[in-house]
Amino acid sequence: MSRLDYKLLIFDWDGTLADSIGRIVEAMHVASQRSGFQLRDDLAVKGIIGLGLPEAIRTLYPEIGDDELVAFRQHYADHYIASEAVPSPLFEGVVESLEAFRAEGYHLAVATGKARRGLDRVLKSHGWEDYFDITRAADETASKPHPLMLEQILAHCDVRPEQALMVGDSSFDLQMARNAGMDSVAVSYGAQSIEALRVFEPCLAIDHFSQLHAWLGQRAN
Repeated sequence: MSRLDYKLLIFDWDGTLADSIGRIVEAMHVASQRSGFQLRDDLAVKGIIGLGLPEAIRTLYPEIGDDELVAFRQHYADHYIASEAVPSPLFEGVVESLEAFRAEGYHLAVATGKARRGLDRVLKSHGWEDYFDITRAADETASKPHPLMLEQILAHCDVRPEQALMVGDSSFDLQMARNAGMDSVAVSYGAQSIEALRVFEPCLAIDHFSQLHAWLGQRAN
């Protein structure tokens, strides 16, 4: 497949576009403490980033009851929203690369484990309410790694799976792409190790976001 065959670039948000992993881990620890659950270590929490919040909490605490889950989610949201009074910064090279992709005619989309309210909040903070062709959040579709959000993005953009590329930092992102029949790119600077991501055979692994633009440009030559 040549670069010209890719028409749609789909990005995870946390850990791929935004440097927010530390805040997510902290909010999960605070919610655990306030809810009376034993803390999980940082590595365990990073391992569930990418899932929808209910799925993430239940993965960490399988024994949690429905009422406890509601309270836990509220504690998490309270702390995370407070910490995001100053939005998590975008990784270096993200703005410039996305602008270049837009100028080159790519469709751009976001597929995230965030809830819609949280995604809308961070998009607004960056002035990106209408930046992407489409965005999908975990609470309005199936959680990763189910391919539904990618299928919805593909349908909206009228693009075939082989014409799309999913970029993410978690196994859930790459497994979702595989489930949808599309290629993926792994980033090494997010929630999970590049060794864990290589299991899903991404067509590229990058250490800096700008490497994606360089790679796509090389494939066009």
